[in-house]
Amino acid sequence: MTEPLITHAAGSHHSTDIAIIGAGPVGLFAVFELGLLNLKCHLIDILNRPGGQCAELYPEKPIYDIPALPIVTGQGLTDALLEQIKPFKPEFHFSQMVESLEKVEGGWKLTTDHETTITAKVVVVAAGGGSFTPKKPPIAGIDAYEGKSVFYAVRKMEQFRGKRLVIVGGGDSALDWTLNLADVASHLTLIHRRDEFRAAPASVEHMRQLAAEGKIDLKFGQVSALEGADGQLTSIELTDNEKNKSTIACDVLLPFFGLTMKLGPVANFGLNLHENLIPVDTEKFETSTAGVFAIGDINSYPGKLKLILSGFHEAALMSQQAFRYCYPDQKLRFQYTTSSSDLQKKLGVK
Repeated sequence: MTEPLITHAAGSHHSTDIAIIGAGPVGLFAVFELGLLNLKCHLIDILNRPGGQCAELYPEKPIYDIPALPIVTGQGLTDALLEQIKPFKPEFHFSQMVESLEKVEGGWKLTTDHETTITAKVVVVAAGGGSFTPKKPPIAGIDAYEGKSVFYAVRKMEQFRGKRLVIVGGGDSALDWTLNLADVASHLTLIHRRDEFRAAPASVEHMRQLAAEGKIDLKFGQVSALEGADGQLTSIELTDNEKNKSTIACDVLLPFFGLTMKLGPVANFGLNLHENLIPVDTEKFETSTAGVFAIGDINSYPGKLKLILSGFHEAALMSQQAFRYCYPDQKLRFQYTTSSSDLQKKLGVK
């Protein structure tokens, strides 16, 4: 995004059409769909920048299932979405969590943990799975290495160039980073507790091919101890499934054991939660509370797929009903961006 984002300091007070909780990809695309209908948006996010998990956990990880983009990184997708919504001038409140949501005349009042208040006609919860923390492996003394030679996310692949990497895990993240870092590291070892993987079959097949060619090492067992001083690893101890111990030289350990999701205050918004998700209808993606919508991974409905592209679809349908709340006396006239000169003008198309 060539122009700086419009951001606000904590403790400020605002009024808008739509308040969006969450500035990940789905929240950002919602700005576009709502902007086409002349609806102004403010976004609140607990992170210090837009992009959600894409920017926080895998900014350089390739994403393959975004329509018309055969491959895009998490940060690349975020940047493209920011460029797309630039004409609508959304306003952001970063490093803040919405603590309360209350009904007021004409809409809703949101209050953050930094005493920012936003009144809005409509609220859209696009908070993904809530706030997230990585699940840590039960290895004694691992805290001393975190941030220096133990990492739970890859934000810049180049920092691992020429390093001896050990990746632990059997899911998509572990396999994806094994494939993407195999040519970056001087040596890479993948460790999983058993010879069965939960990742995409194509990724597993590719990984096994690399192992067969000697380009990576594949080991089964668990990391049982760490060696090194001043936060810098020199090796790890592997205990295999027969309880045999061995040592693997290692500069960096990347454990991918999944994330622990916490809804936080959203759980107290009175939205009829089911298994920590918000049930919605599939016509408008509205919650059980009129005027409050939920899109993206936070919601639940029959047939739900937790895909970014599904969230984009949900945002488009949500925006239609949001317009009706904001402009109850106006008739909603659906327009195609390819044929409407009015929409093209909004988008800056000449």
